[in-house]
Amino acid sequence: MSEPLFRRLALIGIGLIGSSIARVAREKGLAGEIVVSTRSEETLRRAEELGLGDRYCLDAAEAVEDADLVVVCVPVGASGAIARWIGPSLKKGAILTDVGSTKGSVIRQMGEFVPDGVQFIPGHPIAGTEHSGPDAGFAELFRNRWCILTPPADADEAAIAKLTQFWQACGSMVDTMDADHHDLVLAIVSHLPHIIAYNIVGTADDLETVTKSEVIKYSASGFRDFTRLAASDPTMWRDVCLHNKDAILEMLARFSEDLSALQRAIRWGDGDALFNLFTRTRSIRRSIIEAGQDTAVPNFGRDIAEAGE
Repeated sequence: MSEPLFRRLALIGIGLIGSSIARVAREKGLAGEIVVSTRSEETLRRAEELGLGDRYCLDAAEAVEDADLVVVCVPVGASGAIARWIGPSLKKGAILTDVGSTKGSVIRQMGEFVPDGVQFIPGHPIAGTEHSGPDAGFAELFRNRWCILTPPADADEAAIAKLTQFWQACGSMVDTMDADHHDLVLAIVSHLPHIIAYNIVGTADDLETVTKSEVIKYSASGFRDFTRLAASDPTMWRDVCLHNKDAILEMLARFSEDLSALQRAIRWGDGDALFNLFTRTRSIRRSIIEAGQDTAVPNFGRDIAEAGE
C-alpha cells in the first residue's frame, strides 16, 4: 500500500464540506490520521459516531498540532478568529488551506496570523448541496467538480503541487487564479444565483394573493429549483454577502440593468428581444452540459423517485 499524501490531516469544522473531505480522505487513504475539530460538542460527538476521524478535539489549536495539512471548513466570517486560534500551534512546513466561497476576505482575515514557515494556500472546492452538518457529507461530493486555489505570489510551488494532488485525489479538477478574480467570477456563477433564489422565495412567501399551500402544491416548476438554492446554510450565505460585498454589488448592478431591459421588452411586447435573449441563454446551458458540470437528463438529472430524499 502506498504512503498517504499527508501523515496527519486536521479538519477545522465538520459540516458538509469538512465531513465530505473526511470521508474521501479515508476512502482514498490520503491521510495517515484524521483529526476533527469543531466548537460544538454535540456536532463533535456526531462526527465521532459517524467515524469521520481518528481523534476529536473541541480545541482547534490542539487539533492542528503536528498536522501536515490543515483545512479550515468554517463560514468565511469565522476565518480570522480560527486563524488567530490555531496560528501559534501550526508546525513549520504545514500546509494551511480553507474551503471558503470568498477568497480576498479570507486572505485578509487569516494572513496576519499565519506563522513563518507555514504554507498558506487558500482554496475553494466548487461543490455543495443545500444540506449542512456532518451527516450531509459524502465521499463523491468533489468528483468532476472544480477546486480553485488562490496561492499568494510567494507560495511554495511544491506545496501548491501537493495540495493540488490532494484535491485531484478527492476527485476534483484544480485551477489556480488571483483571489480578486475568483471573487468576481464566483459572484456571478454562485453568489448572485443564491441571492436571487433567496429573494424570489422570500417574495413568494410574502405574497398575500398566493397562499403557501398553492406555492407548495404547484412548485413542480422553476420555483422548486429556486427553493433548493434558498435552502442553503443561512450562516454561510450571510457571510458570503458580507465578505464579497464589492463583487456581489457589481454583479447585482449589472443584473438590475439587464432586468430593466427585460422589463421594457415585456412591457412593449418586443418579441424579438425576448426571443433573442432566451435563445442566447440556452447556449450557456448546453455549454455547461458539454463541460460535464451537469447532465442533459430531464428534471435537472434528478430521478422522480429520488425527489423526496
